[in-house]
Amino acid sequence: MSAPPLLLLHDQELTFGGTPLLEGAELSIAPGERLCLVGRNGSGKSTLLKIAAGLIESDSGRRFLQPGTTVRYLPQEPDLSGHDSVLDYVLSGLTDGDDAHGARRLLKHLGLSGDEPPAQLSGGEARRAALARVLAAAPDIALLDEPTNHLDLPAIEWLEGELAVMRTAFVLISHDRRFLERLTRATVWLDRGTTRRVERGFAGFEAWRDETLEAEERDAHKVARKIVREEHWLRYGVTARRKRNQRRLAALHSLREQHRTRRRAQGRVQAGEPEVTGSGKLVIEAKGVHKAWDDKQVVRDVSLRLLRGDRLGLVGPNGSGKTTLVNLLTGALQPDQGTVKIGARVDMVTLDQKREALRPEWTVQDALTGGKSDYVEAGGQRKHIMSYMKDFLFLPEQARTPVGALSGGERGRLMLARALAHPSNLLVLDEPTNDLDLETLDLLQELIADYAGTVLLVSHDRDFLDRVATSILAFDATASASNWIEYAGGYSDMLAQRKGAGSTAAAPTKPKTDTAKPTRGRKPAGKSVPGKSGLSYTEQHRLDALPGEIERLGAEAAKLNTTLATPGLFTKDRTAFDAATQELTRVQAALDAADEEWLALELKREAAEEA
Repeated sequence: MSAPPLLLLHDQELTFGGTPLLEGAELSIAPGERLCLVGRNGSGKSTLLKIAAGLIESDSGRRFLQPGTTVRYLPQEPDLSGHDSVLDYVLSGLTDGDDAHGARRLLKHLGLSGDEPPAQLSGGEARRAALARVLAAAPDIALLDEPTNHLDLPAIEWLEGELAVMRTAFVLISHDRRFLERLTRATVWLDRGTTRRVERGFAGFEAWRDETLEAEERDAHKVARKIVREEHWLRYGVTARRKRNQRRLAALHSLREQHRTRRRAQGRVQAGEPEVTGSGKLVIEAKGVHKAWDDKQVVRDVSLRLLRGDRLGLVGPNGSGKTTLVNLLTGALQPDQGTVKIGARVDMVTLDQKREALRPEWTVQDALTGGKSDYVEAGGQRKHIMSYMKDFLFLPEQARTPVGALSGGERGRLMLARALAHPSNLLVLDEPTNDLDLETLDLLQELIADYAGTVLLVSHDRDFLDRVATSILAFDATASASNWIEYAGGYSDMLAQRKGAGSTAAAPTKPKTDTAKPTRGRKPAGKSVPGKSGLSYTEQHRLDALPGEIERLGAEAAKLNTTLATPGLFTKDRTAFDAATQELTRVQAALDAADEEWLALELKREAAEEA
């Protein structure tokens, strides 16, 4: 016989104007249970957790808590005001008999000393302090809203181990698939105001959800077909036995009402393929890069080549210098030593971790169009702002909503929409998964996997890295040479390579110098000496001339693309359209051939110099 629940929410109803947020939602938590609460951004997950914690009341419904049961809630935005230090804040959550030494241990694992003044904490540090406060009390029930946000990978893996051995029952809201898969045993799905529970962990949830939605669509189709049949009968059927016909007519009205009022599943985020411009084969080349802040060597002797089509993931603890390294590689920051060269025709789009590119006073429409138009150019197509917003699950009435009033997930979707509205061939993504729901994460993964350009990605999401990265650049403080080491494959491949080497300071993967292209650029003024470069006089002359030729061909290709984009050209002047298309094909072929020739000559020159 199963144990009675410690906490029970029954038939919860809540409306904040317009469509009800909760319609009969339920939640049951038994001793030691490990639940995940999943649903779209804005579906009411955090609200339901707050009702369970007793922080807000629903419009109707029953909340039952077993007497003596302790409940702790981790909010997304904790408030530490009124406390002199982080340790005071954590200790204030303890009751008589709780272990104060355990609180200090938790803070240490989460990268905090406890002496920090709350007013000086970043958002991520405040969340870690709140997490220590919840876990230190060892409650009967822990309600954790996005506990992995702003944690680095070592902290996430430590938290997994901590929760796995605790006797505390917990409910998790998280976008981190691997975290959910490893910890949960049952799933509560909040969808269109109601909850459905399946007695399987998150690992088996998504397949069940898809089957459920498909069955729901089949049932809705059957109802629609039945309505059509009944309406046909109403128009053309026999009119005798009026009493029976009236009952059938009433049943038809009931079917119509049921079909009309059914809350349909919210659509998936729809985004066309982003417009990708052509870049050279070499996108970024770093040689012997060093960078220090206040005598701390953050980046030491980093050399790498990022080629067109590469998807490089950067991983490391908070404070290891991931953002600094990204800024160095993209030219936003100059190294103390070494060089960083960016290849030709690189068009970069950045999605920053703190969403700083979004101004709080902007409206959603202003953020997408710059306040200059009602249209967005995305993926080579011109779309009305309302249609483009709908693709990213924004309602038309949100067009005038200030960015500052959006949820974290909505801001994440808005940043994604902005990034995809610009042509690019280099995506720089700093913690793009923060606050995104799982469906939007799926879309982002598909976009990156299909992206024809190059991706530079900072993330603590192991599943996300495994799905999209072609190589991992990982921080290693114990390495004797460079403190950033590149590994082929995703995050799991990196762990396997480190384990196989028997050390966290595993040897890096074979560098790309055999096939990679060095940065294109003009040579310094002065005569080349063919004997020293390894090239003949004719080859050296050709190598010097190729960059200018490549720039000229690139400009021609851009001009032809502009011509072909002229509205109505295909219908108004088919001859001109065909001629421009043929010329663009010729120019692009010449451009690719020049790229290949330059690469071969440059590699030959470098090989001779190294010899």
